[in-house]
Amino acid sequence: MNAFQDILVFVVVAPAFIFGVFALLWLLDWVPSERLLSWITGLTFAACTAGVTALVWKIASARSITVTFGNWFAVGSYHFPSVLTVDRLSIPFVALAAVLSGLIGQFSATYLHRESGFLRFFLLLHLFAFGSLLAFAAGSFDLLAAGWEIVGITSVLLIGFFERRPAPVENGLYVFGIYRACDVGLLVGIFAMHHWAGTASFDSGFPTLTGARAVVVCLLLLLAASGKAAQVPFSGWLPRAMEGPTPSSAIFYGAISIHAGAYLLLRAQPLLAQSVLASSLVIMIGTATAIHGTIVGRASADAKTSLAYATLTQAGIVFIEIGLGWKWLAVAHILGNATVRTMQYLRAPSMLHDYHQMHSAIGGQLSPTGKQLEEILPDRVQLWLYRWALDRGHLDTMLERWVIAPLSRLSTYLSRKDRALSPTTIRPGRAVQVSTAGLTQRGD
Repeated sequence: MNAFQDILVFVVVAPAFIFGVFALLWLLDWVPSERLLSWITGLTFAACTAGVTALVWKIASARSITVTFGNWFAVGSYHFPSVLTVDRLSIPFVALAAVLSGLIGQFSATYLHRESGFLRFFLLLHLFAFGSLLAFAAGSFDLLAAGWEIVGITSVLLIGFFERRPAPVENGLYVFGIYRACDVGLLVGIFAMHHWAGTASFDSGFPTLTGARAVVVCLLLLLAASGKAAQVPFSGWLPRAMEGPTPSSAIFYGAISIHAGAYLLLRAQPLLAQSVLASSLVIMIGTATAIHGTIVGRASADAKTSLAYATLTQAGIVFIEIGLGWKWLAVAHILGNATVRTMQYLRAPSMLHDYHQMHSAIGGQLSPTGKQLEEILPDRVQLWLYRWALDRGHLDTMLERWVIAPLSRLSTYLSRKDRALSPTTIRPGRAVQVSTAGLTQRGD
């Protein structure tokens, strides 16, 4: 490998290496000090940012940088290559992930000072950074799916970060259910690519997918992208994700994770261009999400939820741009929205303080924005929209009934079947009985 290939490998693997080292030390019952952990985190992401800068300089003259490690495994004609690549589409996302992860790490060192889960948060931050960098630098949908799943599980674990309260844990499981239901689209879509095209590489598999096959793959990828980006009808999980710490909300649902779905569609842009149906659905979903986010966000009672719906609105507009084929406009929009939302999430408590000071300074005359739009509508329509927005478009109810409840029943059924069929299962009552008998014998 040449120097730039080495740099690419370092940028992707460095957060995973730090995660592995500190996780192993934690298992050995050694917990680093907050200062040491934050210092190593800052150094790691500073080095990653410097590496990304070198990659950007190289990409300006070379269209892409690729590192091939061989195959994960091969079965007959099916092979799953392990390839990292950065090009002019992925390098902005790689840079965004490296820079914002480092920024969140430095902010969290103060924000989570003396928090009992300090080490756990930083472990998950490094794991998330590795997952997002792996997804953005993947050379095929196979490897992208690996990074995609790492991002998903770290998101869920950080939503339930404050595990002593029931609400974060319940909401984390809720989001996990939505992710599982939608990620089926990505997994089945990759299987379909291998079955019909023989590969899931970003470029080589697209020319052989045409007609109905291209439409099916696009629709499967759209399902996965809609779930990750909280597009309608899967928007109900987004306000629940605000239970996590503010820094994780900023980087996940303000910047990187929420835009991973858009990146997936950008990678599938050649397929979308072949399907008028799929492109139209992307535009329709984005439009519905933008309208939904705008209306519900105006009725949100707290700052983080309001910012979440503002992010959701912009993500919907990004979907519209992708559906229209405005690829680079969508990339610029994502970078700008991710940067602004991260800053807004991080200063949300200060923003509320500033707002109250301004409201008091002018004698309580600070009027809400957008009032002129509401006055255009009749009073009855305004009241109906307000009730609809308070219930967040009834999406929570629909997702609970049609997605979460069936998945919960299925998992419970499979768990019972697994316990019934497992020959090594020890029933709890029997275990207690044996243990008690043993204690009695020792007592005698």
